[in-house]
Amino acid sequence: MDFGVVLQTNPPAARTIQLSQLAEAHGFSHVWTFDSHLLWEEPYVVHSAILAATRRVTVGPFVTNPATRDWTVTASTFATLNEMYGNRTICGIGRGDSAVRVTNGRPTTLKALRESIHVIRELGNSRAVEYNGATLQFPWSHGSKLDVWVAAYGPLALKLTGEVGDGFILQLADLDIAEWMIKTVRQAAENVGRDPDEIAFCVAAPMYIGEDTPESRAHMREQCRWFGGMVGNHVADIVAKYGAGSDVPAALTDYIAGRTGYDYNSHGKSDNDHVDFVPDEIVERFCVLGTAEEHVAKLEKLRALGVTQFAGYLQHDNKEETMRVYGETVIPALSEHLTAKR
Repeated sequence: MDFGVVLQTNPPAARTIQLSQLAEAHGFSHVWTFDSHLLWEEPYVVHSAILAATRRVTVGPFVTNPATRDWTVTASTFATLNEMYGNRTICGIGRGDSAVRVTNGRPTTLKALRESIHVIRELGNSRAVEYNGATLQFPWSHGSKLDVWVAAYGPLALKLTGEVGDGFILQLADLDIAEWMIKTVRQAAENVGRDPDEIAFCVAAPMYIGEDTPESRAHMREQCRWFGGMVGNHVADIVAKYGAGSDVPAALTDYIAGRTGYDYNSHGKSDNDHVDFVPDEIVERFCVLGTAEEHVAKLEKLRALGVTQFAGYLQHDNKEETMRVYGETVIPALSEHLTAKR
């Protein structure tokens, strides 16, 4: 299993770069950042600095969208970063959430998402592509490599992911929901003749290392309750489209019954003041909280379901210590163990 960190590009950018260097030092393979150009600093500028300050980590948005950025510009950005830093980028993409909603826009259609994935991937891999009635290619790009991972929740988005995605991003760590969604994506891949084992499966959720005490547990939950609110935005869209009685697991849909609204000014912040509707049970199910041993136990279960990467959100007050414990305990426990002599 690979491990990533998910950061916000809050100023100063030097802090995001510092955390990225620390993540690499502790053995994380990926550094992801939010992509919401009004709420935070422009991610791709920061990505360039992260790549310059590190040697091995793969860097990308978590996630970008087809609405706020021209697809060819997005592809050019990745191809340029790959030329500069040696194929160390990855593209996470979805229909759009905060980046489009803050401007009173709406998430794109699945048709537009599908088409954008194709255009970005072809151009990002130094290949020609048909776009707006023309055949386009970057004449300066040679040997660029770019995978496109798709963030999805609803049945049709999961189907699309299995059909065209290099990877699947699931932004919650609930075991029951993960099992259903992974199976759905794998089945969709098989239905179009793809090998589902070639798809990466990334579960992303807040990770918080704490003590085994009631006080510590309560603090961890409060620091991560914002995540249930963020996920609730996507769930609300699913319920609006499919109804509460759809094939989507009840564990995902039931908790938003008390949701009254969402303020994007508090998006992804631990001090979010309008997520009281998110119960403790959902925080525990959606996140990875507790001692190192508890993290290892839950991540082993996710790995058994087919998860190939865990990406931990670090929007809380214990960033450095959580990464340290992961580097010294959690990541080694879930890594392949080799011996010098057999």
